[in-house]
Amino acid sequence: MANEFTAVVEQDGEWFIAYSPEVPGANGQGRTKDEALASLSEAIRLILEDRRDQGLRGIPPDAVVERVSVP
Repeated sequence: MANEFTAVVEQDGEWFIAYSPEVPGANGQGRTKDEALASLSEAIRLILEDRRDQGLRGIPPDAVVERVSVP
C-alpha cells in the first residue's frame, strides 16, 4: 500500500532539509535533494509504524481489527 505525503525541501548551505506538514516530527536531510527525500520517506514510515503499534496496544481481545485503504 502506497500513500503520498507533501514534502517541503529547503537548502541550508550544502545540505537539503525535508519535512512533511502532514506528519509532525517527520524530517529528513541529505547532501542532495534525493537523499533528503529518501531520509524523509524513511522517517514517515517509522513514525506511522510506531503510531500503529501504539494505537493497537490495549485493544479488547474481541475487537475486530481490519485495514482500510485510502486512495
